[in-house]
Amino acid sequence: MSVNASVEGLSINFATVRQGGSFGEIVDACLRHGITAISPWREHVEAAGLGEAARIVRDNGLRVSGHCRGGFFPAADEAGRRAAIDANKRAVDEAAALGAACLVLVVGGLPAGSRDLPGARAMVAEGMAELLPYARAAGVPLAIEPLHPSYAADRACINTLKQALDLTDTLGKGVGVAIDVYHVWWDPDLDAQIARAGRNGQILAHHICDWLVPTKDPLNDRGMMGDGVIDLKRFRALIEAAGFRGPQEVEIFSHHWGARPVDEVLATCVERFRAVC
Repeated sequence: MSVNASVEGLSINFATVRQGGSFGEIVDACLRHGITAISPWREHVEAAGLGEAARIVRDNGLRVSGHCRGGFFPAADEAGRRAAIDANKRAVDEAAALGAACLVLVVGGLPAGSRDLPGARAMVAEGMAELLPYARAAGVPLAIEPLHPSYAADRACINTLKQALDLTDTLGKGVGVAIDVYHVWWDPDLDAQIARAGRNGQILAHHICDWLVPTKDPLNDRGMMGDGVIDLKRFRALIEAAGFRGPQEVEIFSHHWGARPVDEVLATCVERFRAVC
């Protein structure tokens, strides 16, 4: 296989290239473009088998910037909440086997039939507090990813970086945040909260894409870096000033880019990373 020179500081989240096939096929495509850091999703790991996925990571000397995803703690009953904890423990085990820098948590929204947003947030805090000793024992940091408020009902009731950091402060060691530009770029308190996260060493991951105008689908119309309105260089400067030097992880959910050939997507990611990030 012909491999380009390594692109330092860039990681590819498998959501960006789901069309690329299996775990091994996506890794091969990344290596063709000099990308040696990845962030897989659980379904790719499950399809490959955890042992095989870990072998691929190890044999290729890959850096795993995060494992996606855990979370979804709120549920309508105790059985559902217990099932969520069990699923998250399995995700912790996977992250540990892969040597992932963190397990990214999309914490979950309202339980079915509920309108109790504070109650859902309380379930998140309770679920994370129960999971945390297991994650600490496995050596896997938990990264809360605050999601845009449009996802509050169904995906994540933690919607600002301040909310996420307040929870990390309550839970203590072993918990931090994954800062995704798509979800928090609009926040007027962003600069102060990134600095706060840096002071406490709580930035565990940094995800990049862009916000298109107009955005036609809040889930599957994320933009390639440089095609939208986010000042990505300024954002990265804030992250680095806060002390985080980890990779920028490209996570693009997009009908458009999902329909393009994988090599085209990855070549564009490398080009835009170098030009606008």
